[in-house]
Amino acid sequence: MRGDRRDRLIRVVTSVEAAARDRAAIDAGIPSRALMQRAGAATAAEISLRYREQLRAGVLVFAGPGNNGGDAWVVARALAASGVAVRVVEPVSATTPDARAERELALAHVEVADSAASVLAGAEMHRGERLIVDGLLGTGASGAPRGAIGAAITGMRALRARNATIVALDLPSGLDASTGATQKPVAARADITFTYGTVKRGHLLARAICGRIVVLDIGLGPHAELGDGAPSVVSGRWVARQVPEIPADAHKGTRKKVAIVGGGAGMSGAVILAARAAWRSGVGMVKLVTAEETLDSIREAEPQSLTAKWPKDSADVARDVAKWADVVAIGPGLGGGTAARALVDTVLAGFAGPVVLDADAINAYTGDVNGLAAALAGRAAVLTPHPVEFARVTGRAVDDVLAHRFDAALPLARHTRAVVLLKGQPTVLTAPGEERLVSASGTPLLAAAGSGDLLTGMVATMLAQIGDPLAAAACAAWVHGRAAWLAQHGSGVRGLSLDDVVASLPLAWRLSDRPTRYPVLLELPAIATK
Repeated sequence: MRGDRRDRLIRVVTSVEAAARDRAAIDAGIPSRALMQRAGAATAAEISLRYREQLRAGVLVFAGPGNNGGDAWVVARALAASGVAVRVVEPVSATTPDARAERELALAHVEVADSAASVLAGAEMHRGERLIVDGLLGTGASGAPRGAIGAAITGMRALRARNATIVALDLPSGLDASTGATQKPVAARADITFTYGTVKRGHLLARAICGRIVVLDIGLGPHAELGDGAPSVVSGRWVARQVPEIPADAHKGTRKKVAIVGGGAGMSGAVILAARAAWRSGVGMVKLVTAEETLDSIREAEPQSLTAKWPKDSADVARDVAKWADVVAIGPGLGGGTAARALVDTVLAGFAGPVVLDADAINAYTGDVNGLAAALAGRAAVLTPHPVEFARVTGRAVDDVLAHRFDAALPLARHTRAVVLLKGQPTVLTAPGEERLVSASGTPLLAAAGSGDLLTGMVATMLAQIGDPLAAAACAAWVHGRAAWLAQHGSGVRGLSLDDVVASLPLAWRLSDRPTRYPVLLELPAIATK
């Protein structure tokens, strides 16, 4: 594996973990006000770069009482210094020393609007600002916004309904940084959210509210890491460094061989999708091991792949799988019941190499984590459940899994010694040693039957070529999501299918390890949902 797994990866943190990083930097000698000034100045520069046309009509800045409001005052002063007409709405007076100091510096350069209520009522809208900066509530806020702050959030929502662009500082006001939950008044949906040094869990759980997410460097440096085990979000640059080149003199063995076991009666499409994704991910050979009654249809639909029927015993496994495959993926269209469990056990007993278990291969161990761990026997393995499948095998409630998405897989990964890829938005990957990566590249286009089968073929290919289960699963998940994003071309989901995702894979695999433009550390596109 090339590069260091931690290189340039940004941590995904709760509000408490974010505060700990700020505190570590401050304790190391960086003044808190310096962090505020860096955040505000960097944000103002990005606004000027990205919204030049909107700035011509002026900017309306909503500044809250805390340090998030302090950031807003810095943004207001910096934009005003560049010649932009700036008005500030201050529903509640600044309360922290740093925010008060930045307010005093900005007052000579900006106009302060009468009140949030006047903007809400529309009395100030005749000036026609097209850009709104949301600096009301930051990472430390919790509970439902009340009083003047709540009224200001409602005012921002009204402005957005009139086609104003909303720029959120740290996170949209009213969004919980740790859980992604919103309470009434619902946060004004941002077109772009600038956050500082880290990504908050709430950003990734509420992508529709955050819009485009941009992480800016404000000088936290090594203090952004700490040692608390916070997961890291996968970037395209990181993926580019993990995926091996295919050499000029490569042959099909160099590109590796993957066997996919599944394709029960009436479910042949699952292994076909998995095979097509594997081919488009650079595999050298694919063998589809399926139910005998589906072999003819699979051979017709997927002629470039080899085929074999489900093994009945260890001799069949040795002949058709163990002596041939570098990696075996089990599950797409496998079917359920005791026969499925027997088949999975037979394959795992007869093949000692790396495996990917998906869908019905995971369901075969419903309520039997010990049996799953015993069957895997400590080999390199990736489990790819969606939340319902995860709940079945672990015995947890689905709602509990969803509420603890970032942490839920830790016990399962430890017990089975496998990497657990918990699908969803975002996808969370957990290694047996408790390292966690987060892939936030997906879109609702992937919320369709067969999407997981594509991912299975991709993970199996990457596992064969990279060898490291965590890196392989993370690369496949990120490219899988990127292919969906490319298929949408920034438009909605309707009118597209998984065929469009498959067609986008060649472009999705065009990876670049070029660094981002300073001070941008990471940028996640907005997700179109209609």
